Amino acid sequence: MFFLVLIILFLAILGYFFIGKAPKTEKITWGVVFSQKHSQKLGLNWQENYLAILDDLKVKDIKITTHWDLIEKNPDQFDFEDLDWQINQAQMRQVKVLLVVGLKTGRWPECHIPDWANGLEIEDLKKRVLNLVQKIVSRYKDSAVIFAWQVENEPFFSFGECPKIDEGFVKKEINLVKSLDFRPIVVTDSGEGSFWFRVASLADIPGTTIYKKVWVKQFKFYFTHSFPPVFYWRKAQIIKKLFDKEVICTELQAEPWGPELLYNLSLEEQEKTMDLSQFKKNIEFAKETGFKRFYLWGSEWWYWLKTKYNQPEIWDEARKLWQ
Repeated sequence: MFFLVLIILFLAILGYFFIGKAPKTEKITWGVVFSQKHSQKLGLNWQENYLAILDDLKVKDIKITTHWDLIEKNPDQFDFEDLDWQINQAQMRQVKVLLVVGLKTGRWPECHIPDWANGLEIEDLKKRVLNLVQKIVSRYKDSAVIFAWQVENEPFFSFGECPKIDEGFVKKEINLVKSLDFRPIVVTDSGEGSFWFRVASLADIPGTTIYKKVWVKQFKFYFTHSFPPVFYWRKAQIIKKLFDKEVICTELQAEPWGPELLYNLSLEEQEKTMDLSQFKKNIEFAKETGFKRFYLWGSEWWYWLKTKYNQPEIWDEARKLWQ
């Protein structure tokens, strides 16, 4: 009898997360993620890339990743020239900015620690990160274009070459940002590997990711997950009921994920996880999750295909989202 109850319970849970459909979202806010460093590593003029996103695609919501090693190349010497430019260009066009701050901010190796800080003890490193966060938030807190602050990028998801980020430190960062500015805090977690309770307890806005086709390094093969759109919707509804918070997607896969970094990956290999067909499929998948806000991961790569290889198809398809 006990095992029968367990089987029924298991099937009920399985059915809840895998059967059904999310209600149709009438209006979706589409944005993109932008990394100056990633654009540069692709061999692009990052400023031209950024302006093309704003002026050609006409994006009105952008998530900008800050990287510590670009801002504080030497101890206590902060260079905000490039980030100032990005914020000012967004402000000129009334583009809303989700600004990522902290130690782990996205793009490999995830934690962009300057050379001078690599040998610091963990507590000294944390103090330096808090100082960095304070400098960034204080500088841009009066900017009308800041939609929200994202504190760290998937801080509790083990990915990247990073020192371990504990919850107590993330709370310190959040409290610091809240003491400086009134705008909401976003904290993110894996879309497929988490139920988001931890980040929902900390954030004003819980954020998640959606990646459909990836290279699994541990097993050395490509994997396409079978989670349906309703899987994300059901989890978001649990968060809504328990925390009264709406989940957003801060990374929707729109570029390849292969066995090497993009800069070292052939076009043929890239197409195994992302091409025009897969891009369209991911957009349609996103529409069926019931979420209202998405930031697409890959705008630098679309521009790279368009300008370096005369392959504008994904760039042109993406433009339709903002027409």
